[in-house]
Amino acid sequence: MATMAECRSALDTLSDNLAGADGDVRDAAALDRSLSCHIRDLDVTFTGRLANGRIHVLDTLDGPPRDKAEIRLAMTGDDLVAMVGGELNFAKAWASGRVRLEAGFRDLLKLRSLL
Repeated sequence: MATMAECRSALDTLSDNLAGADGDVRDAAALDRSLSCHIRDLDVTFTGRLANGRIHVLDTLDGPPRDKAEIRLAMTGDDLVAMVGGELNFAKAWASGRVRLEAGFRDLLKLRSLL
């Protein structure tokens, strides 16, 4: 099981990857939205913003998200680490229910390029 530090490191790596992306991925990452990522097996939530092409983690909370962020993710820590490491395909994990992504319809359309 991935630790909280490994999950935080994976989010930092994802942020770096988004910041260095080109084309449609860079456009999708350019959204300015509140963001939460609930790590179900650790029962912690990282909260922050997707802004300027980066994920800015502002807080780590025990339990599920307290407020409804504009973009909400939920998964296990192992799945987060595997996705960022390229071992798990996000689209397949999302389609199978291993990863939950919730956002407004327009944001989902924009974020689909990240899939």
